[in-house]
Amino acid sequence: MAPSSSASRRDREDRAKKVEEARRKQRAADRRRATIIWGTAVVVVLAIAGAVTFAILREKANTPSLAAVKTYTEKRDHVTTAVTYDVTPPVGGDHNPVWLNCGIYTKAVPNVNAVHSMEHGAVWITYRPDLPAADVKKATDATPDTYAILSPYPDLPAPVVVSAWDHRLRLTGADDPRLAEFIRTYRQGPQTPEPGAACTGGTDGSDTTTTGPAPTTSASPSATPSRRCASPGTSTTPRPPTTATCGRRTTRPGDAPCCPWWRRCWCCSRRWAASRSGGW
Repeated sequence: MAPSSSASRRDREDRAKKVEEARRKQRAADRRRATIIWGTAVVVVLAIAGAVTFAILREKANTPSLAAVKTYTEKRDHVTTAVTYDVTPPVGGDHNPVWLNCGIYTKAVPNVNAVHSMEHGAVWITYRPDLPAADVKKATDATPDTYAILSPYPDLPAPVVVSAWDHRLRLTGADDPRLAEFIRTYRQGPQTPEPGAACTGGTDGSDTTTTGPAPTTSASPSATPSRRCASPGTSTTPRPPTTATCGRRTTRPGDAPCCPWWRRCWCCSRRWAASRSGGW
């Protein structure tokens, strides 16, 4: 009986050792597998981070510099008189109560109305009248659909000049890569005094009762998206230069329906209604 018991005990010990050895090998295999998985994940994350960092650095390196942008500090009051600007084209200052409709113009537009549009966040792209047609097309293609004005301008200091409120940049031409960067930075940018205010429903520069003179002796300007601002049934003949003060804005009778600000203003609406009936 004794030899048999010893053999049985050795068999159990051998089986236990084999089981423990198998478990040890399994644990080692699990550790290797986990190391491979985590190592691969780390490599993938580092590769993605490296690719993103490289893309950001390359984009920054390829971003046109706006270091040449000149800044100004201009006052802003609404006036109905002529304004002389120190900067050509102007980048701010006193201006007409009626803004210029944003869009593409083929002739010079009144400074006093374009300045008002820049107060609302528009960028004003101007070019020399003798700019080649191909370059004018490039400038047209680069002009956004909203909050942007494109027009010729006499005696420019550069072939193309792009302006926003209190900011101006001279460009070498319509294909200057800084044009798109300026538009991206300053259209409705943080420098805008009245961001989000209207850029339509104003004037296209042809109504001499609500505009100032354009910086050229050519005929009245024309804008692709613009229209004459007049209510149905009202006369389009020039109105008398009577003015009404409503808050800080000065308006003329008959202009109330054209301007969202004026429609919301009780005193201007009353004056408009009275002017229609002849009882003011």
